[in-house]
Amino acid sequence: MSPEASTCGDQAVEELRRELAEAREQQAATAEILTAISSSRTSPDRVFTAIAARAAQLCGGYDASIFELVGDHLRLVAHYGAIATIPIGQTIPVARGHVAGRAVLDRKTIHIADLQAETNQYPEGSDVARRLGHRTIVTVPLMSAGEAIGAIGIRRAEVRPFTDRQIDLLKTFADQAVIAIENTRLFEAEQASKRELQVSLEYQTAISDVLNVISRSPTDVQPVFDMIAKSAMELCHAEFCNVLRFDGQLLHFVASHGLRPEARRLTLSRFPLPPGRGFAAGRAILSNAVEELPDVNADADYALRDIAKVGAYGSIVAVPMKKDASPIGALAVGRSQVGPFPSADFHD
Repeated sequence: MSPEASTCGDQAVEELRRELAEAREQQAATAEILTAISSSRTSPDRVFTAIAARAAQLCGGYDASIFELVGDHLRLVAHYGAIATIPIGQTIPVARGHVAGRAVLDRKTIHIADLQAETNQYPEGSDVARRLGHRTIVTVPLMSAGEAIGAIGIRRAEVRPFTDRQIDLLKTFADQAVIAIENTRLFEAEQASKRELQVSLEYQTAISDVLNVISRSPTDVQPVFDMIAKSAMELCHAEFCNVLRFDGQLLHFVASHGLRPEARRLTLSRFPLPPGRGFAAGRAILSNAVEELPDVNADADYALRDIAKVGAYGSIVAVPMKKDASPIGALAVGRSQVGPFPSADFHD
């Protein structure tokens, strides 16, 4: 065998060894990422970090960044490497002047040899490249059902284009990032569905409880009012609930649950009262709609601050009870925490 043939044979063997080593690294990276995906459904941060790290290392980048599409912005969810970037959680607009933005808008891979020189095509991206010192960049959109839901990109500080093999590998990491995003979204949708079912069951149980009391007390409405107060407090995640009856002129305090005894005594001493802006239930009767006081002490019209102090509540919401669209009473729920109640807690 000639020296030339021997040298060619050695080079071929070395090339095969190199390709085998790369294949093993890629398989190990894929296994690592898939394991992270399966064990991190509730929080994909660890998955994104692993994908970014492996993408930078195996695709020959100085760094890697992963963005998720949120409305008309791209939010950075992971970054790995030495080149500076925006902080995790911050966003950039989905604009054609940014490489990631154009990759999402055009739904295709974008490979630029020298971003610093692309002042016309990518004015924003080129400006950032000059400030941060990177030049070559390739960005792949994250595609799901034909739509771009984010982007992954790798960069180099010098002008040195990425090979087709490196870009193809980056697309594999893009697919893995899509799996992580979709996996998290499916989990969140599943949890939301469970929460909705739980809320529905709670409402049905509350209605059943009230109907059972009505059936047992056809001539005595007090147990019914008491059960309504208890059920409303629990369903609205409040600390107390007051039930008031409206006779067309005055509001009568008829039941409460969870209200401190001294606050209850003070409230009883003030009623009956005509509807007015001095208390939440009065406002609900006047407006025939939900009335919320996120901070009773900051509300200029609220007249029951002494009761709020004794009852240790900071926010209150009142909902009118209606018959034929006209108010016949009101439910008022409160809690010590200042701030708005979740809107899903209130239904006419």
